[in-house]
Amino acid sequence: MTFKKSVLMLLLAGFVVSFLPACNTVEGAGRDIQGAGEEIEDAAN
Repeated sequence: MTFKKSVLMLLLAGFVVSFLPACNTVEGAGRDIQGAGEEIEDAAN
């Protein structure tokens, strides 16, 4: 493997590793917002 390819793979791996926790954070925020929306809906009924 060439040096350029090694650096590219390392950068790609770093991006993937840093991106995955962000997905979990956004998913958690979505669940929180959904839960709040359901509570508001229940209170309105």
